[in-house]
Amino acid sequence: MNRRTFIKTSSGVISLLSGTAFWSCNNAFPVRFGLITDIHYADRPHLGSRYYSQSKQKLLEAVHVFNNSNLDFIIELGDYKDQDEPPEKSRTLVFLDEIETVMRRFNGPVYHVLGNHDMDSISKQDFLAHTKNHGTAEGKSYYSFVYHKMKFIVLDANYNEDGSDYDSGNFDWTSAQIPDSQIQWLKNELAESNDPVFVFVHQLLDRFSGVHDSLCIRNAGEIVDILEKSNRVQAVFQGHHHEGNYSYRNGIHYFTMKAAIEGSMPENNSFAIVEIDRELNIHIKGFYNCEDQFLTKST
Repeated sequence: MNRRTFIKTSSGVISLLSGTAFWSCNNAFPVRFGLITDIHYADRPHLGSRYYSQSKQKLLEAVHVFNNSNLDFIIELGDYKDQDEPPEKSRTLVFLDEIETVMRRFNGPVYHVLGNHDMDSISKQDFLAHTKNHGTAEGKSYYSFVYHKMKFIVLDANYNEDGSDYDSGNFDWTSAQIPDSQIQWLKNELAESNDPVFVFVHQLLDRFSGVHDSLCIRNAGEIVDILEKSNRVQAVFQGHHHEGNYSYRNGIHYFTMKAAIEGSMPENNSFAIVEIDRELNIHIKGFYNCEDQFLTKST
């Protein structure tokens, strides 16, 4: 069910109607977080279904809802910003700073996942210097963190075939890789404890689901095999594929979030509140173009 039961305040910010019900009670769900992806903010005219300049207002709406939802953290799944035409580094950094200012209105921890467009016109170091991850994730493109004895792992697939970083548009976005050093780090993270694991990544890992191969990580098969063999990974949250997708294999859910950039306001936006209960069922409360989903541990 899409949630469009909103009212506008005098400031133009969107508020949830007081009668909107959440599924959980405060003590029923150990982890609650906000999720959004493919914001693609840039101050430029819309192109097709992508309304770049409206993304700031879309994120503002999402953050307002998140601030009123008792969340542990929020995370965006990449392609945070875009670029102008012709591309220019200084202009791109202005877009990044503007959208980060909106994100920082959230009253809690924020995490970023790198997407391919985040390295349009700039480097990874530029992106990380102009954004803020919470705690020990600060300044890192891949990292892990723990809430309520659940482990969350963020991957970075923005590498070329030779292991070099995506940098300033000098890359083939259809050839995303996770390099050997990060694979070894992932294995170590999965072996570290018996806590259930949830993975975040921009490009898709579920090549087996029939999505177009250009959207998937080149060495996805190797990564999926590692996740499955760990017997700890419950779900993978992905972006990149603007239409969204869902698949399931060998005990792991693969939820691909619909893009916030798609469609004009006020009818269109996409964000969600994710709740993970004590039985590791996943409740996704979608807003606008993002649909509700209930992903059970026993699926």
